[in-house]
Amino acid sequence: MDEIIQGIAIYALPVIFAITMHEAAHGYIAKHFGDFTAFNEGRISLNPIRHIDLIGTILVPLTLFVLSKMTVGAGFLFGWAKPVPVNFSNLRQPKRDMLWVAAAGPGANLLMAIFWALMIKLAITMPESSFARPLALMGIAGIEINVILMVLNLLPLPPLDGGRMAISLLPHRIAYPFSRIEPYGFIILLGLLFSGVLGAVIGPVITWAKIIIVSIFGLYI
Repeated sequence: MDEIIQGIAIYALPVIFAITMHEAAHGYIAKHFGDFTAFNEGRISLNPIRHIDLIGTILVPLTLFVLSKMTVGAGFLFGWAKPVPVNFSNLRQPKRDMLWVAAAGPGANLLMAIFWALMIKLAITMPESSFARPLALMGIAGIEINVILMVLNLLPLPPLDGGRMAISLLPHRIAYPFSRIEPYGFIILLGLLFSGVLGAVIGPVITWAKIIIVSIFGLYI
């Protein structure tokens, strides 16, 4: 039980900010390209409270984390925040600009993974500090959750960011029928998750992405 409580304390901040900053990035880029929907609703904010979804941001990641500890498995953490509202028709060039709005979320997760790698590097420089070990552990958690969210969201499945990016890049005659998958995308994603297919597909990508990020800073975790 102590291990679970300690783990929750370490993962809480990285998980909340990974999910909420992902959403805020969508709103910021949408505003840049002409859609002020998220801005008008106060969703372009670094305040996690504006983005937290009770189920997706707290209960699902918490449940998956506890189950992974109870089963002594590596686990697979994922979650979601309240989606930032984007009216693509308000974008100056909707089909083209959709690409950048969608890419903003995974891009934010990549930047946060790099930030947490820097925090580990900082922890290593002050080994005598009582904050060094907690900061390093939080950094490891931050890299893990941000890389998972980045890779997961790059899957070409609407309504994931990768699906929206694919719609933006595909010719109109293919993009429209492909976009009609979106209402069933989350069900498909859950099916892939519980069947083990999702982990088999993105697991190696996640591993290599983490290796690349930590190796840039000369870290070994």
